[in-house]
Amino acid sequence: MKAVNHAKNARQFLACSEHQAFLDNRLWSLRQKRDAQMKATEEWQQLRTLASQIKEHTLAHLDRYLTQFEQNALANGVQVHWARDADEHNQIVHQILADKQVKTLVKSKSMLTEECDMRPYLEARGIQVVETDLGERIQQLDEEMPSHIVVPAVHKLARDVAQVFARTLDTDASNADPHYLAAQQRETTRPLILSATAGMTGCNFAVAETGAITVCTNEGNADLSATVPDLHIASIGIEKVIPRVADLGVFVRLLSRSALGSPITQYTSHFRAPRPGAQMHFILVDNGRSQRLAMDDFWYSLKCIRCSACMNTCPVYRRSGGISYGAVYSGPIGAIINPTMDLKKYSSLPFASTLNGSCTEVCPVRINIHQQIYKWREIVAKNNELPFAKSAAMRAAGKVLASPKLYRAMVDTSNTLLPKLPRFVVYNPLNAWGEQREVPETPKQSFHSWYQQRQKTKGDSHE
Repeated sequence: MKAVNHAKNARQFLACSEHQAFLDNRLWSLRQKRDAQMKATEEWQQLRTLASQIKEHTLAHLDRYLTQFEQNALANGVQVHWARDADEHNQIVHQILADKQVKTLVKSKSMLTEECDMRPYLEARGIQVVETDLGERIQQLDEEMPSHIVVPAVHKLARDVAQVFARTLDTDASNADPHYLAAQQRETTRPLILSATAGMTGCNFAVAETGAITVCTNEGNADLSATVPDLHIASIGIEKVIPRVADLGVFVRLLSRSALGSPITQYTSHFRAPRPGAQMHFILVDNGRSQRLAMDDFWYSLKCIRCSACMNTCPVYRRSGGISYGAVYSGPIGAIINPTMDLKKYSSLPFASTLNGSCTEVCPVRINIHQQIYKWREIVAKNNELPFAKSAAMRAAGKVLASPKLYRAMVDTSNTLLPKLPRFVVYNPLNAWGEQREVPETPKQSFHSWYQQRQKTKGDSHE
């Protein structure tokens, strides 16, 4: 499969400066709101530490807690299925729907079903899948993958949505009022929900102690998808399990504050058992998670609670957009998750980072994201998955940096020549830095030269 070219994809997004500026400002505002909530919560750092410890303990005993969850869910009247990979997950979903002769499935936002590429699988077999989350519905109608974990269409302006809806829902293309657009989506989707015979949700947390799941949303669409039809299917990544109900409060306090800077999601819904005459199915999905759990350097990523705080703070993500990552999971968390699934395809993503550590700093479960990104760079290089230009540049840099004399000579030469070179020599396709920015003005003196001069002056003054 062809490798994702993040830099090339990012150029397409950067071509429209208005989109880039909007995304940057919108996500940075979420980061600022998150910081305000952090400062208002005195025990914030203790909550992060506790959440990380709970996740680490659970992952260390994952088999036990998954078994406990299954046993309690079965006792509640839920039918439990296990899926080794995406194909098996999709086959299970299709079989459940086929047994009930379901032709339309309404579903709320679920990154796992996106990861499994479930929608095309079902649609190819005659089952219509309707996304009920506003952002997911926009992306579905525009035939794009989500660009963000929490706000899937955050990269689109209101006028973009107006065009998508005009093309697919026959709305007024000139009306870009967000209230109008949301109402149009609601009016076209609500009848499908009311007539659907099957609904689907994801899962934020699966509680082993009770066999129940918790779904956190802001639109109420998950509750409709789960309760209006008589058949509710929940897709659950095996890493979503937590031991006790008491643990749930820790994560609920962190999730929305980290994601959107709000104290809590509008709807924190708990699903434990089917209604009389209805069916509830839980599908526990591995899809590479067990393999990642066995990776000494990367199992920490399984702690992720999908809050997107790392994406909101990342300067690279905010300026390149989520679609540029070519994967369901974008941003810093995507840079460490996706290579575990396909190293060759996603070999460029660990380099879509400045390694500033902000992602690690805001992570509510203390995942060492930037350290894992750096580790993936080592692995990519070791496996010869670097592009030729990058590998050649790194070899040259290695030789220069390994020799202090050569390094100083190169610095002095660059400082002298750069201001005198014709512009086309500096700003060309070989200089990625110059594609989006001006090369900084060269200093009149290097630090080493300044330091040597200062030391000589000091020595002369003591004579």
